[in-house]
Amino acid sequence: MFTGLIAELGKVVEIERGSESAILTIQAPLLISQIKVGDSISVNGVCLTATSVTESSFSADVMIQTLKITSLAKLEIGSPVNLELAAAIDARMGGHIVQGHVDGVATVVGLAPGEKWARFDITIPKDLGKYIVNQGSIALDGISLTVGEIDDTNNQVTVWLIPETLERTNLSTKKAGDLVNVEVDVLAKYVERLISKGVKK
Repeated sequence: MFTGLIAELGKVVEIERGSESAILTIQAPLLISQIKVGDSISVNGVCLTATSVTESSFSADVMIQTLKITSLAKLEIGSPVNLELAAAIDARMGGHIVQGHVDGVATVVGLAPGEKWARFDITIPKDLGKYIVNQGSIALDGISLTVGEIDDTNNQVTVWLIPETLERTNLSTKKAGDLVNVEVDVLAKYVERLISKGVKK
């Protein structure tokens, strides 16, 4: 489990592509001392497992299904990636519950800078709209954010980014047409499941 608070902006330094998987090697000088083989790490909101660790980087396998349903397949050498280690039980929960299980991929509409914040608009998959509410939580590329506006007609969601978020994450590099991983609030999915199955006595 993660909280959606990004700990480091890492960089992809090597990609080994296979027919049904890929191996990503990511430079993470700030976090590397805390990473060991077998640890779960959120990479752009996708929960991956460290398979090898060096003095400044770690590697992780990415299966074909993950490549199909997330934006990780679009990564290139030099791509910035948002990194977060698994949440510690004794730590404050500063964001919201983020599982690292991506629900879909959204397309960036635009990033409009403001005086104290920036407006970030995305187009989400139509089937995810029912899980998103104004002032609710959403994770974009692993970042815990609050929904600012919803345009159901165009399947668009707006979030507002403070300078700290832009400085510490890869969202500042996004432009129209880029992809971001989306994870909706897991509580909404549990509620839907309970309602759809009904209450059995």
